[in-house]
Amino acid sequence: MAAVESTMLDLGTKAPDFSLQDVISGKKVSLSDYNGNKAFLVMFICNHCPYVKNIKKALVQYAEDYLPKGVGIVAISSNDVDNYPDDSPEKMKKDAEQFGYPFPYLFDESQKVAKKYKAACTPDFYLFDENLELQYRGQFDDSRPGNNRPVTGKDLREATDQVLAGEEVPEDQVPSIGCNIKWKKGNTPDY
Repeated sequence: MAAVESTMLDLGTKAPDFSLQDVISGKKVSLSDYNGNKAFLVMFICNHCPYVKNIKKALVQYAEDYLPKGVGIVAISSNDVDNYPDDSPEKMKKDAEQFGYPFPYLFDESQKVAKKYKAACTPDFYLFDENLELQYRGQFDDSRPGNNRPVTGKDLREATDQVLAGEEVPEDQVPSIGCNIKWKKGNTPDY
């Protein structure tokens, strides 16, 4: 699989709106559900990507550490399930249950939400402050499949700690890298 870097959406961007179904609960989840959080993380992931598989357990640990601190978290899968059936909502639900996701796992069937966020790869992370303004978009950490570096979530954890403390997150951020989002035929964005 070819590795793709995140697009690095402009810092300060307001969180794009969404309303998607959570494959775990079956309920609709919207951006407005996260008004009042101290921080808000949107991550684009999927089931089959080796880059995501490499960090799944650490994502759950991150969520367990930061949800109690007032960080809202959602995961979104936008992959074309016709050509990548391992990323179907049924399999998303099984994956979420297997790993014990403590956050909603949303299915972006139309791929419109991925385009609003200019998401390019899985995993792709967008951390917003309490005003829903983008403060961090970058890698979870420097671990990659096969590079033998420990999965710590260091980069995202540092940024989250800074947002929670009301500190400025440094603008020098390392892009995330992973598998490209599997766009439906004719739906590939121009970014």
